[in-house]
Amino acid sequence: MTKNILIIGGAGYVGTELCNFLVQKKYNVKCLDTFWFKSELNKKVKKIKADIRERKFDSFKNVDVVINLAYLSNDPLCEINARDTWEIGPLSNYYILEACLKHKVKKYIFASSGSIYGLKKEKKVIENLGLDPITDYNKSKMICEKVILSYKDRIKTVILRPATVCGFSKRLRLDVVLNIFSYQAFFKKKITIFGGNQIRPLLHIKDMVYAYEYFIKKNITGIFNIGFENIKISEIAKEVKKIIPCKIVSLKSNDPRSYRMNSDKLIRTGFKSRHNFKDAIMDLKNSFENGFKVSDENWNLNWLLKKKVIKKSAK
Repeated sequence: MTKNILIIGGAGYVGTELCNFLVQKKYNVKCLDTFWFKSELNKKVKKIKADIRERKFDSFKNVDVVINLAYLSNDPLCEINARDTWEIGPLSNYYILEACLKHKVKKYIFASSGSIYGLKKEKKVIENLGLDPITDYNKSKMICEKVILSYKDRIKTVILRPATVCGFSKRLRLDVVLNIFSYQAFFKKKITIFGGNQIRPLLHIKDMVYAYEYFIKKNITGIFNIGFENIKISEIAKEVKKIIPCKIVSLKSNDPRSYRMNSDKLIRTGFKSRHNFKDAIMDLKNSFENGFKVSDENWNLNWLLKKKVIKKSAK
């Protein structure tokens, strides 16, 4: 049985919940992370403070599966410094895969993004559609995939393209759409939406975590979308209002981007979604009511600029 898991970027929004879940499931979990944010990891998770750009890979010894979650996590962050984006992304993926081969790692799982499809007219955005990335974040994720696919004959590889992850994490992000709205509703009593007709694919964070364990256990490789709900931004706001009473203010937007995803390929393998976006709203409401303390760390871009971890490129 696969037992030894290394999670790169395991102290982040998804990684924290994943590491803590896997140790509860009796896996031996190591987390390699820069720890730019406060750690909320279970004491049973072995912490390795390192930057993957340093190319120190001793921690890969005796590891069955490497899961790579490390990235500048959204479009604004990737636009701050292009060099950081491409070094943390495609270049590091190459060196990580070489280290996996050297240390005989059995499987490599990479967190890509559903946003690499770009703007699609098709109602069903499936894995074999062409990729039309718009931003550095999307483009670099696409190149990461190309690097990984060049290794698929030498190591088992899984590329997951998640929808917009939402819901509560001990290392909470409040810079993703549903989480922002839930925060605004609870603390500001007012949600501000720009436009509203844009569609976002959503994925409950618990289903994201279940998917990683699913691919640890299953002898399945390839590229898979993971997202089960495509919801208008205005509808997300309305559902938040039902659960957390508030006002909704709509403003005009110049951002026409709408994204959809279809995950039938994943569902056909036997994976089942257990949660929906309304569950995510309720989880956030409960965490706020139970005294979760919001801090600057919950907004990735502002925090990393404040800590001077990343610096703006010279124009």
